[in-house]
Amino acid sequence: MSDHAKLTYKDHSVDIPVVVGSEGEIGLDLGAAKLRDQTGMVSLDVAFKHTASTQSAVTFLDGANGILRYRGYAIEDLAERCSFLEVCYLLLRGELPDATQLDGYRRELNRHTLLHEDLKRFFDAFPKDAHPMGILSAAMAALSTFYQDGDTEDPKAVELDIYRLLAKLPTAAAFAYKKSQGQPFIYPDNSLRYPANFLRMMFSFPTEEWLADDDICNALDTLLILHADHEQNCSTSAVRLVGSGHAPLYACVSAGISALWGPRHGGANQAVLVMLEEVRRAGGNVKKAIEKAKDKSDPFRLMGFGHRVYRNFDPRAKILKSKADMVLNKLGVHDPLLEIAKELEEVALADPYFVDRRLYPNVDFYSGIIYRALGIPTDMMTVMFAMGRLPGWIAHWKEMREQGQPIGRPRQIYTGPNHRAFIPLNER
Repeated sequence: MSDHAKLTYKDHSVDIPVVVGSEGEIGLDLGAAKLRDQTGMVSLDVAFKHTASTQSAVTFLDGANGILRYRGYAIEDLAERCSFLEVCYLLLRGELPDATQLDGYRRELNRHTLLHEDLKRFFDAFPKDAHPMGILSAAMAALSTFYQDGDTEDPKAVELDIYRLLAKLPTAAAFAYKKSQGQPFIYPDNSLRYPANFLRMMFSFPTEEWLADDDICNALDTLLILHADHEQNCSTSAVRLVGSGHAPLYACVSAGISALWGPRHGGANQAVLVMLEEVRRAGGNVKKAIEKAKDKSDPFRLMGFGHRVYRNFDPRAKILKSKADMVLNKLGVHDPLLEIAKELEEVALADPYFVDRRLYPNVDFYSGIIYRALGIPTDMMTVMFAMGRLPGWIAHWKEMREQGQPIGRPRQIYTGPNHRAFIPLNER
């Protein structure tokens, strides 16, 4: 294969270096070719669907074959054999930790789980019905005002900020939930594992003993691992773009949370529950809902099926399907929405319309079911996604800074009016 491609347009011709990734992905390096400088042309790629914004060693995703790997490790192996903290270590440091390294990592994180008492009062300013994602995004941005020593040029300061974010975001997330319920905040218990500590802050009360269930904690661990990274998605790109201007890491994470909020991205699992509620209100007729979903003239959409990247089964969904079955059986939950979800899955997987189009249940479908069974409210589900995605955001932010990426500045093709003569106000 030639190491250059040639672009010719009218009297312009330019050689464009070809970059080949470790998994055979091929990119045309328009920056190295100085395409705009040499020809006056730019590439037009709306929403960057065909544009690689960077070279990255963090995550490999092959949607056609249903492959997802973090730092070379198959997602199936990581979800089966690792804890979320091990995966955090892997994403942020490039290798899996040994037992001593993991223990030291956990102890260091535990030093930072508490929120500043003044920040704790910050939650009182929000209305009771404030969306937890809005609270969480604001809280992460506010952290930059409490920790103004976060010099992004100082590796030690960056490492400290990373510990703070990984440790404090679950506390802030749980406080956002407690605020919405009018319940007292629960401080972290650093003797517990990462998922158990979070669940305790969410669901315990000062007046009662709370005991962790290992199976439920392991299910949450798996959910966090599966959400930990997904290559250059909307929220990761937002973190990188804000970070390219050398904003504080806290502000970059706040931007990622805001980008994740929408129903087209992290809000998809919330959209699944909204869809299930719509089916329930219509009488719970799943077969009718399936027919409505197949009718292109009907506005009803079956949320949680198919994926814009994966053309076969979402590998994360395969893992979560068994976890969902375990959680539902373990908790013995009798919830009409979950019964509808299970029936919907069975009918859709047997319907040629969905099978032929490979519209399989995706990670959002099963994660929404699990979170519902755990008692996590619909508007907290995107917060759970953010907690899992945090190490991926930071890993890409770190990589971008280490690569010395210049400030992000996409180009455009202008389609507005040509130069117009100015008309004074009294003549218009």
